[in-house]
Amino acid sequence: MKLSDRIEAIQESATLAMAAKAREFKQKGIDVIGLSLGEPDFKTPQHICEAAKKAIDEGKWFAYPPVPGYQDLREALAAKYQKENNVPYKAENIVVSNGAKQSIANAMLALLNPGDECIVFSPYWVSYDALVRLTEATPVIIKGGIENDFKVTAAQLEKAISPKTKMIIFSSPCNPTGSVFSRAELKAIADVVLKHKDLLIIADEIYEHINYTGEQVSIASFPGMFDRTITVNGFAKGFAMTGWRVGYIAAPKWIADGCNKVQGQITSANCSIAQRAALAAVTGDIEPTNKMVAEYRQRREIVYNLLKEIPGIKTNLPEGAFYFFPDVSAYYGKSNNGVAIKNADDLCLFLLEKAHVATVSGGAFGDENCIRLSYAASEKDLKEAMKRMKAALAELK
Repeated sequence: MKLSDRIEAIQESATLAMAAKAREFKQKGIDVIGLSLGEPDFKTPQHICEAAKKAIDEGKWFAYPPVPGYQDLREALAAKYQKENNVPYKAENIVVSNGAKQSIANAMLALLNPGDECIVFSPYWVSYDALVRLTEATPVIIKGGIENDFKVTAAQLEKAISPKTKMIIFSSPCNPTGSVFSRAELKAIADVVLKHKDLLIIADEIYEHINYTGEQVSIASFPGMFDRTITVNGFAKGFAMTGWRVGYIAAPKWIADGCNKVQGQITSANCSIAQRAALAAVTGDIEPTNKMVAEYRQRREIVYNLLKEIPGIKTNLPEGAFYFFPDVSAYYGKSNNGVAIKNADDLCLFLLEKAHVATVSGGAFGDENCIRLSYAASEKDLKEAMKRMKAALAELK
């Protein structure tokens, strides 16, 4: 007896696996600094929590919600995109799900068939590749190098498109690199998409609020792209609501209807109380988010300067999200006390065991020369983590 082929074709989430390993060390009394998860270290803003408490006290939100989400929340999300992103979504275009990960899974299950190809911009969030494989479609990876801030170009995209290409997926700001596609870069990508009939794109904008460039551009806002784009977003990152599990897509109605059908057979609707909290987030005071982003920007500068002091590490300056994705390949082939570093997996394990700092191998994100570290941690922990990493890496000869 064995698991299905589709399950055998995917790996366990590397970020969750490293977090579990770090917890094992902590349970042994070891002081581990966790930089592996994309988990904001801020509390959910108070006005959002109060909205959830009020919903419970009102006692009228305990029945099954509509599968795509409450009408008022969907209208508020559509209005947000009309006002802030210049995309004319309506409530009928919105499907609220149990996190952005389910939103992506819904879209892929609704649109991809076995034998289809989905182009994945690399480095990519770990679940993109796995979710494509779950649909029995084929992920086609195209890589953006550190010399271009890890961003795939329109020319690379054009070259990778085949008659089997059905979909493209990318994030901006990007997890794991923090890179942000400019308006000009997105326009060039949109021009390529529009040359190919029936080609769709999933644009993951979950980190849109954590953007240091001054402009968040939605590819769906370009002429002709409304009908070609599935925009993915959620509340986990910008509103420190990871555990509330609220994500959503905004897409042409026929795609939204397909995602609604998928979700109705798998999880049904998102939690009713979480949706009331989400409504408060999208319609309420944005200042707590702005304060979080200002702190992230300050931490980014601290980590950037400390990483530059570590010999052999190459890094860019991320323009969004809360990650660094440094190239650590200079340490491959080195060793310490019989422990050989052959790749990023080995280096991450070495840093956990020697420095007691949890990071994630870049191989899980499509670039084996890099590791990902999150700076969603206190300045004290970040400074200590960089100190420990520098000392541990210096022992590799």
